[in-house]
Amino acid sequence: MAKRVLVVEDNELNLKLFCDLLRAHGHEVMAVRDGRDVVEQARAFMPDLVIMDIHLPHVSGLDLIIALKADPALAVAPIMAVTAYAGKGDEDRIREAGAEAYVSKPISVLRFIEQVNALL
Repeated sequence: MAKRVLVVEDNELNLKLFCDLLRAHGHEVMAVRDGRDVVEQARAFMPDLVIMDIHLPHVSGLDLIIALKADPALAVAPIMAVTAYAGKGDEDRIREAGAEAYVSKPISVLRFIEQVNALL
């Protein structure tokens, strides 16, 4: 059965790659480019998984993770953070915010799909 995956990413190339990979593995995908729309779009879509870029214009992916986890209807969906910003302690902060997984960019396609499958 297809799982619903919300992809939050402002970079068009990364967004296309993530969505194409997920669709190729049979998932239903909703792409969100503007972090300001994430909670509203997530409530409408009710994803089984959220893939969250951390560096977004207008709002931090960390703040969005916290907001999604604070919403009772959305809190059950696991969140996989994907970010190029991989400084010391970042993974800990991202996990403390509520993300269940963390993948650094540039992604390994195999690792990306393994993480998605593990969370679903």
